[in-house]
Amino acid sequence: MTDMIGKKTSRRGAMECLAWGGGLLWGMSGGVPKLVSVGGITPANAQAAGGFTFAQISDSHIGFDKPANPNPAATLEEAMAKVAALKDKPAFMIHTGDITHLSKPKEFDDAQKLIGAGKLDVHYVPGEHDVIDEDNGKAYMERYGKNAKGKGWYSFDHQGVHFVGLVNVYDLKAGGMGNLGPEQLAWVADDLKGKSASTPIVLFAHIPLWTVFADWGWGTDDGARVLELVKSFGSVTVLNGHIHQIFQKVEGNVAFHTARSTAFPQGEPGKAPSAGPQAVGDKLRTVLGVASISVKQGTQALMITDSPLA
Repeated sequence: MTDMIGKKTSRRGAMECLAWGGGLLWGMSGGVPKLVSVGGITPANAQAAGGFTFAQISDSHIGFDKPANPNPAATLEEAMAKVAALKDKPAFMIHTGDITHLSKPKEFDDAQKLIGAGKLDVHYVPGEHDVIDEDNGKAYMERYGKNAKGKGWYSFDHQGVHFVGLVNVYDLKAGGMGNLGPEQLAWVADDLKGKSASTPIVLFAHIPLWTVFADWGWGTDDGARVLELVKSFGSVTVLNGHIHQIFQKVEGNVAFHTARSTAFPQGEPGKAPSAGPQAVGDKLRTVLGVASISVKQGTQALMITDSPLA
């Protein structure tokens, strides 16, 4: 089990914890999380039961070259090798944003080549670093948003699970919170119409949809409005990136989970003076990683395994 740092609090209907390093294995059954031990949901028995596994990576920041990680391409390559080595091959992968660092064409090209080595279908949402080009996200949309709505949001279904890719990184002010906007919220409401309450829902976006740390803009101003739209569903999982560390929170039917970066860690709320890249020397690969998420049909269960590169 991972070492927990920062904070861990428990109250009725809610649990949250922050982890900067280590690995974590937990499951969700009927909307309630639990640590998974021997005999729990695993990628193998999920697939054997007609379920599936998918992978998540985030915050690759291809093009970054500061001391925190002078070569993020190398660590992304290691991350993809870890995904490719999974015994039970994922059905697909999601990337929760900041594929690049400066939205440059070469950065997108390099990232696509490295990620393509995993030989998986990949579903993307943009991070703020992917839409800071002069054309306000044109390079991202040309590569990943051709079949999306609005500024890049979309949904898809896989073996009974409904996935919704959201965009909350446009017009982001320094240190400001993310924003979904009324057009996207109206689209989500329409997208969910007719879905059975027993349908497992996975929302994924770059910035956390709940407030992790307001002082650093780690949250989404109107995130509560999209969460209101999924309150009738029995199993909802929210996957995000942006903060470059594992943070989990569970409230009612919703389990929140943020992913590590494949590039560099950021400061820990309450410990570091500010957000931003943190140089950790030879410990770098212990605080970078990938996630594997497994779905076992008939249980409304998702299991998330976070694996560090080292």
